[in-house]
Amino acid sequence: MTVIADWPVFVGLTVGIFGAAAWLTGAALAATWRPYRQLLGYALLLALFDRFLSWGLFGAPLTSGADFLRDFAAIAAIGLLAWRLGQVRRMVGQYPWLYEKAGPLNWRQR
Repeated sequence: MTVIADWPVFVGLTVGIFGAAAWLTGAALAATWRPYRQLLGYALLLALFDRFLSWGLFGAPLTSGADFLRDFAAIAAIGLLAWRLGQVRRMVGQYPWLYEKAGPLNWRQR
């Protein structure tokens, strides 16, 4: 696959479809107070399936380590962002007398 044809697949499939799945996974894990390490395992599975669909639908190399790491990094970053936003929302919402929002990704004691 050429470099030109690779970016639309990356943006559409990896960031669009699997990024949405990673976002929902991160939000669900944050809503149930699960640790972020659990998200990394799910991101690994999503990246493996993303590589399989890229190969099956668009002819991308199946065993490309660089492409897999790029896909995994994007999926994990999206999921971790959703997880952190959910954690902040839960901490501030559940313990409003203890914590207040200190930006979109952090909280502080009152």
